[in-house]
Parts: sequence; C-alpha cells; structure tokens
Amino acid sequence: MIKILFIGDIVAGSGLEALKNLLPEVKKEFSPDLVIANGENAAKGFGLTPANMKAIIGSGVDIITGGNHIFDRREVAEVIDSARLVRPENYAPSTPGKGWRITEAKGVKVGVLNLVGRVFMSPVDSPFVAAERAVAEMKAEGAEEIIVDFHAEATSEKAAMGFFLDGRVSAVIGTHTHVQTADEKILAGKTGFISDAGMTGDADSVIGIEKKAALRRFLTSLPVTSPSAEGKGTLNAVFLEVEKGGCLSIKRVQRSEKR
Repeated sequence: MIKILFIGDIVAGSGLEALKNLLPEVKKEFSPDLVIANGENAAKGFGLTPANMKAIIGSGVDIITGGNHIFDRREVAEVIDSARLVRPENYAPSTPGKGWRITEAKGVKVGVLNLVGRVFMSPVDSPFVAAERAVAEMKAEGAEEIIVDFHAEATSEKAAMGFFLDGRVSAVIGTHTHVQTADEKILAGKTGFISDAGMTGDADSVIGIEKKAALRRFLTSLPVTSPSAEGKGTLNAVFLEVEKGGCLSIKRVQRSEKR
C-alpha cells in the first residue's frame, strides 16, 4: 500500500508560507510516501518561477503539477523540463515540458498525469483523448499506480473524467476552482475521486485574490488588478491510500495557520 498526499493549488506567498509551516505536521500525522502539489499559482497567484519551485520542493513536495497558468511566468522555462514538474498533457505536442512523469514510492512506480479541462477554459486538445494515450504510455513504462490532476473549471467535466478513467487509474483529483469539495468517493472500479482538492493560501479572500479588489471588479465590471491575498494560510489537501492500481481510501485534509 502507498500513502499519497495531494495538496491543492498553492496560491502566492501566503500559500508558500502555509505549505512551509503546515506540511511538516501534516506529514507527521499521515506519513505519506509521496507528496504531490499543484503549483501553477505560486508566483503571486499566476504562474511558477524557479524560486517558487525550489521553495515548494524544499517544503517537502515530491512532484509539482500545473494547469492553465503554468506558463504565465517566462522564468518557468528554466525548470519546465524538470523530472519533478508536469504541465497539462493535452497542450500542443510542441509545448515544452511533459504532461506526465513516473516516480517511485516504497519501490512502487507511481505515474503522475496532469490534464486541463476545456469547459469554460481556453481551447486545448481533448483531455479525454490525452488521458487515454498517456495512461497507456505510463503503464507501458511500468506505472503501477497512476494519480491524475485534472485542472478544470466544470464539475461535470471532472466527474466525467473520473468515470472515464475508473478502473484504470488510482485516483482522479480535480484542481483549479480553489474550493475544496465534499464529494470524495471511491468509484465502482476502485478509482478515488474528488471534484476539487481546494487551495493552499489565504482563505480570507476570493479564491486567493484580495477581497476589496475582487469586489471592485464584481461591483463595477471594470478591469481591476487582482493582487493576491497575503494573510495567514490554509492548507487544503487529499490523503489517499492506493494499492494494486486502485484506491483503498480517500480523505479530505484542511489545516490552517493561526491568525
């Protein structure tokens, strides 16, 4: 059995600080064999820099996943080919980086796949076609467990992906909306599923954006700079126990820094 901790979108400095301060106690409590975190919002809410990546790995994360903001910072080009970083698999074939990686935990090969949705998102290739191809490739390379980060807006699209991959991957974990959902379950084919793992950042905000700026945009419909909220952070995550290509248990995790 492999224990995996998947951490929801790390947002800006608040998220990085919360990760550094809270992950040690979470790891002590759950003793994960592998830690995965979505890091595409680490750079002030938009993108990922080499410094952000260093901080995330330094806090105890093994693999970083991305999403629609992964290329927002040009500096990411310096680390995009790292074996510890994945970007969406359903980007164009010429896009730098890889959409999946295989790592090892307790002597077991674990594949980590990143996909981005199409509903209410920018145009990309079909995540379903990409998932079909990538899962086959990972298994051909010996992956015994596969964790999918589906970075998507619509819960319907995420649910569909869960059923599409049920019985073929260990878990499908949704990211992107920054709100942890209460629909964690194990599907009929033994695939763990949750619509969204949530956000690691300042919960006293509008999905990581400073409240006054977000309200100004909604109240005026005018373009507004969206500064990230930088208060005390909350770590949202999902803890999984997986074995023989399936999920034995899935549990939501939420820990907050004292304000």
